[in-house]
Amino acid sequence: MFWYILQRFMASLMLIAVVIAGTFLILHLSTDKVARGILGPDATQEVVLQKKQELGLDRPIIVQFTGWAVRALHGELGRSWFNGEPVIAAIATRLPVTLAIITAATILIAAVSMVLGVFAATRGGRVDQAVQVLSVLGFAIPNFILAILLVSVFAIRLGWFRAVGYQAMFDSPAGWLGTVTLPVIALAVSGISGVAPQVRGALLEALGKDYVRTLRSRGLPWRRVVYRHVLRGSMGPALSMLGVHFIGMFGGAVLIERIFAIPGIGQMSVNAALNSDVPLVMGFVVAVSFFVVLLNLIVDLIQAWLDPRVRMTT
Repeated sequence: MFWYILQRFMASLMLIAVVIAGTFLILHLSTDKVARGILGPDATQEVVLQKKQELGLDRPIIVQFTGWAVRALHGELGRSWFNGEPVIAAIATRLPVTLAIITAATILIAAVSMVLGVFAATRGGRVDQAVQVLSVLGFAIPNFILAILLVSVFAIRLGWFRAVGYQAMFDSPAGWLGTVTLPVIALAVSGISGVAPQVRGALLEALGKDYVRTLRSRGLPWRRVVYRHVLRGSMGPALSMLGVHFIGMFGGAVLIERIFAIPGIGQMSVNAALNSDVPLVMGFVVAVSFFVVLLNLIVDLIQAWLDPRVRMTT
């Protein structure tokens, strides 16, 4: 198990390094565009050249990246080229907001998908058909359309939740719940539509294996066979799909944060990209890459714990 964890950890570090280096290279392919994006389209070429020298964009790309990497390893990601705000401070104030929403949506996806998948696989019939229909509908409705519908019904008409804004959990748990419920549901529906069929399919495949019939022949209750033996051994595909949806929700959070006026990192990253704010974009890439790779590592370790055969294949 130790060598498996070490192997996954080293692969995760290499992946982070490749993503960061590739992003840095793409952002610096055209330094003229970066400088002009900051100054505006009416800036003269002379002013653009001065801005490039001021920001160090006239130096060789390897020198720029090496300098940035050394500072990043010392915990210094620079300052925004627009408002001078430290990148770490900008991310620290916005990333927890996005992570809170995405984490809550992931928990909701896991819980609801588990229930629907188990019900569909064990009861079959109309229950199975209903779960499959709901999965198709969940995929068909874009999350931003669903978000608008949720706001219209539950926030504007019924007044059960706040339509816009965000309140921290530590300030008011009830206020936090009122501001994140609708965004979490809007993000989670498509995830449930993807994970629930995975749970259903994995359970159906596992229920047809010989060891299930053997356990039943020994007199074990059906619920114990399903929840203690079958469910644990068939969660690998569902966990992988859940990790994919967690990563994908970083992209979906951009629209959701705009609709609900949530001060998260998604909207900040879009504005930084549009404004050619390279330090802020790089900070966003570093933060998201870390969490994405960490999540994949956790998923791999959980799968190895649930199914020892995973460790044997590496």
